[in-house]
Amino acid sequence: MSDLQKAWAKNRLSALPAESFDEREEEETGHVPELPDHFDDDSSSASSASSTGTVIPSPSQNLFARPQGAPRGRSLQQIPWTTYFERELFLHDPSSPTNPTIHAYLTSPVGKGPLFVMHHGGGSSGLSFAVVGDQIRKRLPSAGILSLDARGHGSTTTSDGQPVDLSLETLAADLLSVILMTQKEMKWPELPPIILVGHSLGGAVITELAMTGKLGNALLGYVVLDVVEGSAIDALQSMHTYLSTRPAGFPTLEAGIDWHIRTRTIRNSLSARTSVPALLTRSDDPGDPRPWKWRTDLDATQQFWENWFVGLSKKFLSARGGKLLLLAGTDRLDTELTIGQMQGKYSLQIFPEAGHFIHEDLPEKTAVSLVDFHKRNDRSALVLPPKVSDLLRQGKKV
Repeated sequence: MSDLQKAWAKNRLSALPAESFDEREEEETGHVPELPDHFDDDSSSASSASSTGTVIPSPSQNLFARPQGAPRGRSLQQIPWTTYFERELFLHDPSSPTNPTIHAYLTSPVGKGPLFVMHHGGGSSGLSFAVVGDQIRKRLPSAGILSLDARGHGSTTTSDGQPVDLSLETLAADLLSVILMTQKEMKWPELPPIILVGHSLGGAVITELAMTGKLGNALLGYVVLDVVEGSAIDALQSMHTYLSTRPAGFPTLEAGIDWHIRTRTIRNSLSARTSVPALLTRSDDPGDPRPWKWRTDLDATQQFWENWFVGLSKKFLSARGGKLLLLAGTDRLDTELTIGQMQGKYSLQIFPEAGHFIHEDLPEKTAVSLVDFHKRNDRSALVLPPKVSDLLRQGKKV
């Protein structure tokens, strides 16, 4: 320090009043004084050439205060479906008394907006798509979301005493029925543009429906989440082992949510708090220490497992409409899909940081992919040239 700087500092210090420091006074107050909400700081590493510039905070800057609104612990509280959807529907086709009453969640499209029709995987429910549906609407406010509980899942009910038919053909027929009954219930004059989205088993169901062509020109495309034929059939060999390692029940609903997060079955706590409660049901036994049981008995569905996935790759590549496959890893691709991807028959995106429940682990990224997929296949944006017959009728030369 130069002599001039020393002299300046000495004069400044001598002009300040002397203050004594009382440690007892600080202990009594127990907190740092209140701080202003904002202060000017131009020394951040983003705005200066060096990140080592000196920052001189205000004397009352509460540097170590906890941010307002920050939670003090991880919440496991259930998030209700009304947070994400505008209504729930109970749909029954009266043509047959054995038809199930299918439960679905709906947020209607606005104007000519698309309808994303979601089908969950085995053992899951329609709330599996709650958070990603909300993210879709943040990016595409005109979009609608229709997400059903398949028979044997969620709040969908079947006739008492009837075995639950979970064959692929039946589930695809249920999905088509839900779409048409929703149109009738909501009094839509025609079906909105539809994007089918299916996870795991749901991917096989939506592909089966796309193959039938029964949605006609309303179908823009379909999206399959983390399931391909080869790896799915291989995984069936270890399905019993996986199911045997799951707890038979949970003491509380929160314990069930916590298990899904802790085991990284679902890697997003917001998604788990939303979707897991629909997977469990409380038993009537008052002496049961673990009364919250699995709503769907996946072991009992074994007879349908191969039926779900055999031939899936060929169907996925041959059905009409835009195609998108979202996977958690490239190792899941089988030979047929690898060749199809090289030939440009479908779009492929990989999310290596996600687990099997891609849409629940990464709802924001999944929503971006789905909205972009819709934009690429949106026919309303196409401007077609006039027909020659129309021009001749108008007396124009062609």
